[in-house]
Formats: sequence, C-alpha cells, structure tokens
Amino acid sequence: MTYDTGFVVHGPTSRERLDPAVVRRELAIIRDDLHCNAVQVIGGDPDRLELAAGVAADLGLEVWFSPYPLELEPEQILTLLRDCAERAERLRQRAAAPVVFVAGVELSVMNRGFLPGESPEERVEQLMRRHDRRAEAMRELGVRINAFLSDAAAAVRERFRGRLTYASIQFEQVDWTPFDIVTFELLRSAEVADRFRDAVRTLARGPKPLAVTGFGTAAYRGAGDRGGRVLEVVEHDPRTRAPLRLNGVYERDEAGQAAYLSELLEIFESEGVDSAFVFLFALADYPHRPDGDPRDDLDRAGLGIVKILEGRRGRTYPDLGWEPKAAFAAVAQRYRT
Repeated sequence: MTYDTGFVVHGPTSRERLDPAVVRRELAIIRDDLHCNAVQVIGGDPDRLELAAGVAADLGLEVWFSPYPLELEPEQILTLLRDCAERAERLRQRAAAPVVFVAGVELSVMNRGFLPGESPEERVEQLMRRHDRRAEAMRELGVRINAFLSDAAAAVRERFRGRLTYASIQFEQVDWTPFDIVTFELLRSAEVADRFRDAVRTLARGPKPLAVTGFGTAAYRGAGDRGGRVLEVVEHDPRTRAPLRLNGVYERDEAGQAAYLSELLEIFESEGVDSAFVFLFALADYPHRPDGDPRDDLDRAGLGIVKILEGRRGRTYPDLGWEPKAAFAAVAQRYRT
C-alpha cells in the first residue's frame, strides 16, 4: 500500500496536518485490516517521511522510503534525496523489517530540467505531440534522466546501505544497472488492456526483481479506461496544483475502482511481480462531498481507497475522519487470500 504524508509543491503541502497518533492508527489498519506486509511512504517533507516510515517499521511493515519531489530543479532533487537517504539509513539500522529507498518518482514529468513545459501535463503533451521526432526526443530524455539517476544513485549509496530503486515511467528508458529493484509506475488503460498482462509478464522475466508502484484509479465511471489520464477530469490551481473541482459531472462508481484494483493485483501476482503498491490509501485534498454540486465531490476523482470526510467521523472507524470505499474491501480480500 502507498501511504501519503503530503505532496509539496512550491511550499504548501497537500496534507495539512500529520498527527502521529493518526499515522499509527492508519498504518495499523493497513497492516491488520488490509493485510499488507509492506508500505511505500511518499511525500515531500523529510521530517514527515521519517515519522511515518518509523511508525511503519515499528509495526513490522517493510518500508519503502519514497521522497516524492515535485517541481524541483535537479540539484534540489539531489539535496532532498541526500537528506532522506541519511534518514532512511538510520531507520534501516534499527528496524526489524527491511527498508528500501526509492530515489524519486517519475522525475522527468513531475520536475523541471528534464523536459520542456511548466507542468506535468505540458511536459507529457510536448513530448507526445512531436510525431516527427518523438523517438529522438525520448532518446534524448533517456540520456538526461540516466545521467541524473547515476548521480542520484551514487549520492544515495554514500548514505544508505539497503536496497535501492527508482519509480520510473517506461518512456524514461531507465538503465537499471545502479539499482537493486526494477520499478515501474504501471497503469492499465483501455488502449493497452489487451496486452497488459503480457507486458507485465515480460517485465517480470528480467534479471532483477520487479516492483509496480503508482497503479490505481478513481471512483467515477470509466476511470479505469483512462489509465494515466484519470486525473484529467480535475481542475487544479495553476500555481499550487491543488485540486479545485471536477470539470464536469461524473457518475460515482466505487465498484469500478474496486474491480480495477482487484484485477491488476491478480495479474501482478500471477505474472511474477515481486512487490506491488496500490496507489493509494488516502488523498487528504480530495474530500468526499455527497451533498450539493457533484462537481465539488473531489473524491470521485481521488485515487484513495478511503473517502475523506469533511467535519465528521466515519462509521467503520469512528475515531477517524474517513470511510472505506468498495476498493478497500477488494484490496483486503485480495491480500487476505
């Protein structure tokens, strides 16, 4: 399971508060009720990452310590990775369970300095729309990202002695030589559904263990067909990237989200994937608003398997401000068996 401690873009964080007691309670639920044995702890604040990762380790969960840089320059990314690598090593030395370090997530799209564009959407669009030289542009990207990852891996290994990986997008064409685990952010869309299983099988046959992160979908009808474009239905603040509202009315479909996750987990298990991390447990800034304009119900587009409640507690866990979705039960059933 992936656990969010707060995404940081230009200063503000997507999760306003991180109460250690709530973190412990939620991670215990992830272990005991979802039957997870590993958690990927993501976010942009090193203090928060260290706190949540420490709680997870104390609960006996395998920890994937995963700083998530957003809109940073390459040198800023390296600074964040160095800081987090030292924290992860301190945790590794005392933790009973394994600690894996993830040296960033989708860096070329989510940050500056690798692709032209002022936002992730612009970067992907500019890369894909140049049909005349797309292959050349991707080769150039591969050179840039691998040069950076070589430096990043060296910087992390100076400080961290555990296993190392990077959460990549396939078109980054990562050279996996410096890493112990091959990791892809892997989403199934309607366009690739007929060959998705075969692609997973091929990736899993590689010489290093295969992990899959970043897979998930939202709770509106047709979300699973969109794959990586699932959040295109959300209007964001142009500066902070905070979600504002949906750009139209989308029918709520929790069953569709549950089926998507269950199907992908079955594929990953049967085709030999070593580790798989559902994206994700909760998104604090995508609250469930069942009353009023359905375009304000951000949870319909949220990838969390629980829905965040505003100003009230849930029924299933009365001490917490969220309620499980159908996807929660689907993931629990898959992991239980």
